[in-house]
Amino acid sequence: MDLLKKLKDFKNRYASPFEMRDDGIMGMNQRNVNYIGRYNKRSLFPLVDNKLLTKKIALENHVNTPVLIGSVENQHQVEDIFNIIGEHTEFCIKPAHGSGGKGILVIKDRSKTSGNFIKASGQEIPTHELKRHITNILAGLFSLGGKQDIALIEDLIHFDNVFSGYSYDGVPDTRVIVFQGFPIMSMMRLSTAASDGKANLHQGAVGVGICLRTGRAVRAVQFNEPVSIHPDTDKDLSLLKVPHWHQVLELASSCYDMSGLGYIGTDIVLDRDRGPMLLELNARPGLAIQICNNAGLLPRLRLIEAITKKHRLSIKERVAFSMEHFGVFNE
Repeated sequence: MDLLKKLKDFKNRYASPFEMRDDGIMGMNQRNVNYIGRYNKRSLFPLVDNKLLTKKIALENHVNTPVLIGSVENQHQVEDIFNIIGEHTEFCIKPAHGSGGKGILVIKDRSKTSGNFIKASGQEIPTHELKRHITNILAGLFSLGGKQDIALIEDLIHFDNVFSGYSYDGVPDTRVIVFQGFPIMSMMRLSTAASDGKANLHQGAVGVGICLRTGRAVRAVQFNEPVSIHPDTDKDLSLLKVPHWHQVLELASSCYDMSGLGYIGTDIVLDRDRGPMLLELNARPGLAIQICNNAGLLPRLRLIEAITKKHRLSIKERVAFSMEHFGVFNE
Protein backbone atom coordinates (compact mmCIF):
# COMPACT_ATOMS: atom_id res chain seq x y z
CA MET A 1 0.00 0.00 0.00
CA ASP A 2 2.87 2.37 0.80
CA LEU A 3 4.39 1.79 -2.63
CA LEU A 4 1.03 2.32 -4.35
CA LYS A 5 0.53 5.56 -2.44
CA LYS A 6 4.00 6.74 -3.43
CA LEU A 7 3.29 5.97 -7.07
CA LYS A 8 0.03 7.93 -6.94
CA ASP A 9 1.75 10.85 -5.21
CA PHE A 10 4.48 10.79 -7.86
CA LYS A 11 1.91 10.78 -10.66
CA ASN A 12 0.03 13.71 -9.12
CA ARG A 13 3.25 15.62 -8.50
CA TYR A 14 4.94 15.25 -11.89
CA ALA A 15 3.63 15.57 -15.44
CA SER A 16 4.29 12.83 -17.98
CA PRO A 17 6.47 13.56 -21.05
CA PHE A 18 3.30 13.48 -23.17
CA GLU A 19 1.56 16.05 -20.96
CA MET A 20 4.63 18.27 -21.08
CA ARG A 21 4.74 18.00 -24.87
CA ASP A 22 1.05 18.93 -25.11
CA ASP A 23 1.69 21.95 -22.86
CA GLY A 24 4.53 23.14 -25.11
CA ILE A 25 7.25 22.56 -22.53
CA MET A 26 10.70 22.56 -24.11
CA GLY A 27 13.30 20.05 -22.93
CA MET A 28 17.07 20.41 -22.90
CA ASN A 29 17.77 18.31 -26.00
CA GLN A 30 15.17 20.23 -27.99
CA ARG A 31 16.64 23.52 -26.82
CA ASN A 32 20.19 22.47 -27.68
CA VAL A 33 19.45 21.05 -31.13
CA ASN A 34 16.54 23.09 -32.49
CA TYR A 35 17.30 26.51 -31.04
CA ILE A 36 20.81 26.96 -29.65
CA GLY A 37 22.38 24.77 -32.34
CA ARG A 38 20.32 26.25 -35.16
CA TYR A 39 20.21 29.93 -34.26
CA ASN A 40 23.47 30.56 -32.35
CA LYS A 41 26.61 30.46 -34.46
CA ARG A 42 29.48 28.88 -32.55
CA SER A 43 31.79 31.67 -33.69
CA LEU A 44 29.68 34.15 -31.72
CA PHE A 45 29.78 32.29 -28.39
CA PRO A 46 32.96 34.06 -27.16
CA LEU A 47 31.02 37.34 -27.26
CA VAL A 48 28.84 36.15 -24.38
CA ASP A 49 31.10 33.60 -22.68
CA ASN A 50 33.66 36.34 -22.08
CA LYS A 51 32.10 39.15 -20.01
CA LEU A 52 34.82 41.58 -21.10
CA LEU A 53 33.90 41.08 -24.76
CA THR A 54 30.20 41.40 -23.88
CA LYS A 55 30.96 44.66 -22.13
CA LYS A 56 32.90 46.00 -25.10
CA ILE A 57 30.23 45.24 -27.69
CA ALA A 58 27.57 46.68 -25.37
CA LEU A 59 29.50 49.93 -25.09
CA GLU A 60 30.10 50.02 -28.86
CA ASN A 61 26.36 49.61 -29.46
CA HIS A 62 25.37 52.20 -26.84
CA VAL A 63 23.61 49.57 -24.73
CA ASN A 64 23.13 50.72 -21.14
CA THR A 65 25.47 48.66 -18.95
CA PRO A 66 27.52 49.20 -15.75
CA VAL A 67 30.60 51.35 -16.41
CA LEU A 68 33.80 49.39 -16.99
CA ILE A 69 36.43 50.89 -14.68
CA GLY A 70 39.19 48.62 -15.96
CA SER A 71 40.45 45.07 -16.27
CA VAL A 72 43.39 43.00 -15.01
CA GLU A 73 44.72 40.53 -17.54
CA ASN A 74 48.04 39.44 -16.02
CA GLN A 75 49.80 39.20 -12.68
CA HIS A 76 51.97 42.24 -13.35
CA GLN A 77 48.85 44.42 -13.51
CA VAL A 78 47.71 43.24 -10.07
CA GLU A 79 50.35 45.46 -8.48
CA ASP A 80 48.94 48.38 -10.46
CA ILE A 81 45.43 47.90 -9.07
CA PHE A 82 45.27 51.31 -7.35
CA ASN A 83 45.95 53.13 -10.61
CA ILE A 84 43.21 51.06 -12.28
CA ILE A 85 40.67 51.73 -9.53
CA GLY A 86 41.63 55.40 -9.25
CA GLU A 87 39.30 57.41 -7.02
CA HIS A 88 36.51 54.79 -7.04
CA THR A 89 35.46 53.61 -3.59
CA GLU A 90 32.54 51.51 -4.85
CA PHE A 91 33.16 48.80 -7.42
CA CYS A 92 32.67 45.15 -8.30
CA ILE A 93 35.39 42.68 -9.31
CA LYS A 94 34.31 39.65 -11.33
CA PRO A 95 35.87 36.94 -13.52
CA ALA A 96 35.31 37.34 -17.27
CA HIS A 97 34.55 33.62 -17.64
CA GLY A 98 32.75 33.07 -14.34
CA SER A 99 29.30 31.60 -13.85
CA GLY A 100 26.69 31.33 -11.10
CA GLY A 101 28.03 34.40 -9.30
CA LYS A 102 31.32 32.68 -8.39
CA GLY A 103 34.28 34.95 -7.80
CA ILE A 104 32.29 38.19 -7.62
CA LEU A 105 33.62 40.59 -5.00
CA VAL A 106 31.53 43.66 -4.17
CA ILE A 107 33.28 46.62 -2.53
CA LYS A 108 30.99 49.27 -1.01
CA ASP A 109 33.56 51.66 0.51
CA ARG A 110 37.09 52.14 1.78
CA SER A 111 37.99 52.84 5.39
CA LYS A 112 39.54 56.26 5.93
CA THR A 113 41.35 55.03 9.04
CA SER A 114 42.71 51.59 8.09
CA GLY A 115 42.72 51.95 4.31
CA ASN A 116 40.99 48.56 4.09
CA PHE A 117 38.27 47.87 1.56
CA ILE A 118 34.76 47.32 2.90
CA LYS A 119 32.61 44.55 1.43
CA ALA A 120 28.82 44.66 1.03
CA SER A 121 28.52 42.64 4.26
CA GLY A 122 30.46 45.33 6.16
CA GLN A 123 33.52 43.12 6.55
CA GLU A 124 36.85 44.82 5.94
CA ILE A 125 39.52 43.24 3.74
CA PRO A 126 43.09 44.52 3.49
CA THR A 127 44.78 45.33 0.19
CA HIS A 128 46.72 42.05 0.05
CA GLU A 129 43.45 40.06 0.22
CA LEU A 130 41.97 42.11 -2.62
CA LYS A 131 45.07 41.40 -4.70
CA ARG A 132 44.92 37.71 -3.79
CA HIS A 133 41.32 37.55 -4.97
CA ILE A 134 42.29 39.04 -8.33
CA THR A 135 45.20 36.58 -8.56
CA ASN A 136 42.77 33.70 -7.95
CA ILE A 137 40.56 35.01 -10.76
CA LEU A 138 43.55 35.16 -13.13
CA ALA A 139 44.49 31.59 -12.18
CA GLY A 140 41.03 30.36 -13.20
CA LEU A 141 39.78 29.46 -9.74
CA PHE A 142 36.27 30.69 -10.61
CA SER A 143 36.19 30.22 -14.40
CA LEU A 144 34.45 27.56 -16.45
CA GLY A 145 36.87 24.68 -16.97
CA GLY A 146 39.45 26.29 -14.68
CA LYS A 147 41.18 28.10 -17.55
CA GLN A 148 43.14 31.31 -17.10
CA ASP A 149 40.86 34.29 -16.74
CA ILE A 150 40.60 38.08 -16.70
CA ALA A 151 39.34 40.21 -13.81
CA LEU A 152 36.80 42.91 -14.67
CA ILE A 153 36.34 45.93 -12.45
CA GLU A 154 32.94 47.57 -12.88
CA ASP A 155 31.13 50.49 -11.34
CA LEU A 156 28.80 49.33 -8.57
CA ILE A 157 25.11 48.89 -9.31
CA HIS A 158 22.97 50.89 -6.89
CA PHE A 159 20.00 48.80 -5.87
CA ASP A 160 16.65 50.41 -6.75
CA ASN A 161 14.55 50.71 -3.59
CA VAL A 162 11.44 49.61 -5.50
CA PHE A 163 12.67 46.02 -4.98
CA SER A 164 13.41 46.46 -1.28
CA GLY A 165 12.50 43.29 0.62
CA TYR A 166 12.18 41.17 -2.52
CA SER A 167 15.75 39.95 -2.36
CA TYR A 168 18.08 38.81 0.43
CA ASP A 169 21.60 40.30 0.49
CA GLY A 170 21.86 40.61 -3.29
CA VAL A 171 20.73 42.56 -6.33
CA PRO A 172 17.68 40.99 -8.08
CA ASP A 173 17.90 40.68 -11.83
CA THR A 174 15.42 40.16 -14.64
CA ARG A 175 16.08 37.33 -17.10
CA VAL A 176 14.42 37.84 -20.48
CA ILE A 177 14.64 35.08 -23.11
CA VAL A 178 15.00 36.68 -26.55
CA PHE A 179 14.42 34.74 -29.78
CA GLN A 180 15.21 36.36 -33.12
CA GLY A 181 14.96 39.72 -31.36
CA PHE A 182 11.55 39.03 -29.76
CA PRO A 183 11.27 38.85 -25.95
CA ILE A 184 9.35 35.61 -25.38
CA MET A 185 9.47 34.90 -21.64
CA SER A 186 10.74 36.58 -18.50
CA MET A 187 11.38 36.03 -14.82
CA MET A 188 12.98 37.80 -11.89
CA ARG A 189 15.58 35.99 -9.83
CA LEU A 190 15.59 36.92 -6.15
CA SER A 191 18.44 35.87 -3.91
CA THR A 192 17.81 34.12 -0.59
CA ALA A 193 19.78 32.95 2.43
CA ALA A 194 19.73 29.46 0.89
CA SER A 195 21.31 30.78 -2.32
CA ASP A 196 23.95 32.70 -0.30
CA GLY A 197 22.83 36.01 -1.77
CA LYS A 198 23.25 34.75 -5.35
CA ALA A 199 20.46 34.97 -7.97
CA ASN A 200 20.88 31.30 -8.88
CA LEU A 201 17.71 29.16 -8.92
CA HIS A 202 19.61 25.88 -8.54
CA GLN A 203 21.16 27.19 -5.32
CA GLY A 204 17.81 28.21 -3.86
CA ALA A 205 17.02 31.65 -5.26
CA VAL A 206 13.35 32.45 -5.86
CA GLY A 207 12.21 32.67 -9.48
CA VAL A 208 9.21 34.89 -10.24
CA GLY A 209 7.57 34.62 -13.65
CA ILE A 210 6.87 38.05 -15.14
CA CYS A 211 4.01 38.84 -17.51
CA LEU A 212 5.44 40.26 -20.74
CA ARG A 213 2.49 42.61 -21.16
CA THR A 214 2.46 44.24 -17.72
CA GLY A 215 5.75 43.46 -15.98
CA ARG A 216 3.78 42.00 -13.05
CA ALA A 217 4.42 38.77 -11.17
CA VAL A 218 2.74 35.65 -12.57
CA ARG A 219 3.96 32.91 -10.27
CA ALA A 220 6.85 32.36 -7.85
CA VAL A 221 8.82 29.18 -7.18
CA GLN A 222 11.75 28.06 -5.05
CA PHE A 223 13.39 24.70 -5.68
CA ASN A 224 10.66 24.21 -8.34
CA GLU A 225 7.92 24.46 -5.69
CA PRO A 226 5.33 27.30 -5.65
CA VAL A 227 5.86 29.95 -2.98
CA SER A 228 3.83 33.06 -2.15
CA ILE A 229 6.19 35.00 0.12
CA HIS A 230 9.95 35.48 0.16
CA PRO A 231 11.38 32.88 2.59
CA ASP A 232 13.66 35.40 4.35
CA THR A 233 11.85 38.74 4.15
CA ASP A 234 8.17 37.64 4.17
CA LYS A 235 7.54 39.96 1.23
CA ASP A 236 4.39 39.15 -0.76
CA LEU A 237 5.78 38.04 -4.13
CA SER A 238 2.47 38.46 -5.94
CA LEU A 239 2.83 42.25 -5.57
CA LEU A 240 6.11 42.36 -7.49
CA LYS A 241 6.08 44.67 -10.51
CA VAL A 242 9.08 45.65 -12.63
CA PRO A 243 9.13 49.40 -13.36
CA HIS A 244 10.31 50.79 -16.73
CA TRP A 245 9.03 47.52 -18.19
CA HIS A 246 8.82 48.69 -21.79
CA GLN A 247 12.40 49.95 -21.52
CA VAL A 248 13.53 46.60 -20.07
CA LEU A 249 12.06 44.72 -23.03
CA GLU A 250 13.57 47.11 -25.57
CA LEU A 251 16.96 46.70 -23.94
CA ALA A 252 16.60 42.90 -24.06
CA SER A 253 15.45 42.98 -27.69
CA SER A 254 18.40 45.16 -28.73
CA CYS A 255 20.81 42.46 -27.54
CA TYR A 256 19.86 40.35 -30.57
CA ASP A 257 20.99 43.11 -32.94
CA MET A 258 24.10 43.67 -30.84
CA SER A 259 25.27 40.06 -30.55
CA GLY A 260 23.86 38.32 -33.64
CA LEU A 261 22.75 35.41 -31.45
CA GLY A 262 19.24 34.20 -32.22
CA TYR A 263 18.45 32.50 -28.89
CA ILE A 264 19.79 34.23 -25.78
CA GLY A 265 19.10 34.97 -22.15
CA THR A 266 19.54 38.62 -21.23
CA ASP A 267 20.14 39.50 -17.58
CA ILE A 268 19.03 43.02 -16.73
CA VAL A 269 19.30 44.93 -13.46
CA LEU A 270 17.56 48.10 -12.37
CA ASP A 271 19.85 50.86 -11.11
CA ARG A 272 18.22 53.63 -9.08
CA ASP A 273 19.98 56.33 -11.12
CA ARG A 274 20.61 54.82 -14.56
CA GLY A 275 17.52 52.64 -14.95
CA PRO A 276 17.60 49.22 -16.67
CA MET A 277 21.14 48.03 -17.42
CA LEU A 278 22.44 44.91 -19.16
CA LEU A 279 24.41 42.77 -16.74
CA GLU A 280 25.34 39.89 -19.04
CA LEU A 281 24.20 37.60 -21.84
CA ASN A 282 23.78 33.83 -21.86
CA ALA A 283 23.87 31.77 -25.07
CA ARG A 284 22.54 28.70 -23.22
CA PRO A 285 19.75 30.02 -20.98
CA GLY A 286 18.16 27.49 -18.65
CA LEU A 287 14.64 26.12 -18.86
CA ALA A 288 13.38 26.71 -15.30
CA ILE A 289 11.84 29.93 -16.55
CA GLN A 290 8.95 27.76 -17.85
CA ILE A 291 8.21 26.59 -14.31
CA CYS A 292 8.21 30.16 -13.01
CA ASN A 293 5.71 31.19 -15.71
CA ASN A 294 3.66 27.97 -15.66
CA ALA A 295 3.95 28.03 -19.47
CA GLY A 296 5.95 26.36 -22.22
CA LEU A 297 8.39 28.09 -24.52
CA LEU A 298 7.61 26.08 -27.65
CA PRO A 299 4.34 27.76 -28.74
CA ARG A 300 5.99 31.16 -28.49
CA LEU A 301 9.12 30.05 -30.33
CA ARG A 302 7.09 28.53 -33.14
CA LEU A 303 4.98 31.67 -33.51
CA ILE A 304 8.13 33.79 -33.86
CA GLU A 305 9.59 31.36 -36.38
CA ALA A 306 6.47 31.82 -38.50
CA ILE A 307 6.62 35.61 -38.16
CA THR A 308 10.31 36.02 -39.00
CA LYS A 309 9.93 34.06 -42.25
CA LYS A 310 7.64 36.82 -43.54
CA HIS A 311 8.63 40.05 -41.80
CA ARG A 312 11.68 41.94 -40.53
CA LEU A 313 10.61 44.18 -37.66
CA SER A 314 12.26 46.94 -35.65
CA ILE A 315 13.02 46.67 -31.93
CA LYS A 316 9.89 48.65 -31.02
CA GLU A 317 7.73 46.50 -33.32
CA ARG A 318 9.17 43.28 -31.89
CA VAL A 319 8.53 44.41 -28.32
CA ALA A 320 4.99 45.52 -29.15
CA PHE A 321 4.28 42.12 -30.73
CA SER A 322 5.61 40.23 -27.69
CA MET A 323 3.66 42.36 -25.23
CA GLU A 324 0.47 41.77 -27.20
CA HIS A 325 0.84 38.03 -27.71
CA PHE A 326 2.75 36.77 -24.65
CA GLY A 327 0.86 38.27 -21.75
CA VAL A 328 -0.55 35.92 -19.12
CA PHE A 329 -3.97 35.93 -20.77
CA ASN A 330 -2.59 34.65 -24.06
CA GLU A 331 -1.40 31.23 -22.90
